[in-house]
Amino acid sequence: MKEYTYQWNANWADDPEKPVLKITKSSLGTYNWCPKKYEYNYIQRLPQDQTEVMIKGSIIHNSREDFFKKFDVEMAKEKTPDELLMYCTTLHPIDEYHDMYEVMAAFETQRFLDAKEQDTLDTFLPVGNEVVLDAEIVVPRNVSKKYPLQRDYTVHLQGIIDRVFQEGSFYMPMELKTGGWKDSKRTDMRKEMAYYKLLYESATDEELISKGLDPNIDFKYWAWYYPASNHLTVEPCKKRSTTAVWDSIAKLINAYENELFATKFYAPTCGQYCSYFGICEGVTDNWL
Repeated sequence: MKEYTYQWNANWADDPEKPVLKITKSSLGTYNWCPKKYEYNYIQRLPQDQTEVMIKGSIIHNSREDFFKKFDVEMAKEKTPDELLMYCTTLHPIDEYHDMYEVMAAFETQRFLDAKEQDTLDTFLPVGNEVVLDAEIVVPRNVSKKYPLQRDYTVHLQGIIDRVFQEGSFYMPMELKTGGWKDSKRTDMRKEMAYYKLLYESATDEELISKGLDPNIDFKYWAWYYPASNHLTVEPCKKRSTTAVWDSIAKLINAYENELFATKFYAPTCGQYCSYFGICEGVTDNWL
């Protein structure tokens, strides 16, 4: 694979010695949220404050990963439902997020009991736990009707899939979210899952095998889990969501072509969620 970077220039596409554009689920999501924040964060590499939301997300994601590393299916088989709940609870750390852990423990207890009753305990544990994948793709100039490009581009995709479960003869990625669920988030979640699907399908067989995945098994479903709202969605993969991801990639490349990362200014969300609020030109343009 070539070298890859966020500090990319579209003119480099003609030079095989130059790095290619790096795209992750987070960077693409940041660009969709606000191109100017993308520029500050990924191109200028300006520091961000660690918010409570970010710290909470990291701690709970780590605990979820460790849960599946430590879970012993054979031991759990012998436990009563109450003992199983206690076992699942003790696999989480002791910290200020115990309310979230209790919900997650109850969720996994019920999922295990259902799998035991249905004789599917062999698929209780994920086949992939925090799976890091890399892939190179070619983005055709006409991949998006909304955002036509000047030429074809090779880009580098990278991502970490929280969990991959096997459901029958198919794989199902599942994303953990530590915020509260709102139905308005469904479109963005589908785009995130579609990004993972594209990443998985673009990775080489060698890459997938090295991560314990079978390249002959497809993604047919995807899922997201919001323990704060005790919400789980499982649904078939949506083709239109994959189309939306290609549109987002083309739109991002188009911004590099034009060297233009516009500001999306909305005071309530910018002030609450953006670390660059104090330096953003969008604040100056709209408030001064």
